[in-house]
Amino acid sequence: MQFDWNNIDTVLLDMDGTLLDLHFDSHFWLEYMPRVWATRNGLMLEDARIKLLSMLDQHTGTLNWYCVDFWSAALGLDIMELKGQVAHKIAYRPTAEAFLRRCQQESDDVRMVTNAHRKVLELKIMKTNIDQYFDQLLCSHELEHPKEDAEFWHKLHQLKAFDPQRTLFIDDSEAVLESAARHGIKHIYSIAQPDSSMHRKTPSRFPMLNTLA
Repeated sequence: MQFDWNNIDTVLLDMDGTLLDLHFDSHFWLEYMPRVWATRNGLMLEDARIKLLSMLDQHTGTLNWYCVDFWSAALGLDIMELKGQVAHKIAYRPTAEAFLRRCQQESDDVRMVTNAHRKVLELKIMKTNIDQYFDQLLCSHELEHPKEDAEFWHKLHQLKAFDPQRTLFIDDSEAVLESAARHGIKHIYSIAQPDSSMHRKTPSRFPMLNTLA
């Protein structure tokens, strides 16, 4: 699949599941955290996993879902310290760095737009140096709305104007892609396998990329 670079001025890219392998995040929340929480609270592992997933589901699509400070307080654990313990799993998706270099060649406005908390972004920068590829790195917490929310896109535009009809956006979240489409972004793509350890559970109505090459 070829991008229409002649009609693209601005490149907006998600981080987790798009540029970086979602396996780190999946492993942390679905495997590592339930074990830690079960041990700390004297729970059976499966009971801890069910309770934790139930709590996560209550905040899906909100800033709380992505906020390490919120979860540290809610669970009584230092989430960033725990993420650091499994940070060796942070890795690029195949061909992501080559694609980022291409973006730099094709556009003078390459931005990361992520729902990840700034503390998580800093950890991943430390492990990958991903910041070197971007003109700007934006976390939804700083715009006070997640990418699923229309207000995020309005604030993003106010921060630095861009033409939605000449913008490329890639993300692995269907809810986020739909929100971007409602904002009028023209060149929208999804990711076929955000997590290298599992197949995608649901299809996308947007073109899905196997790699970013």
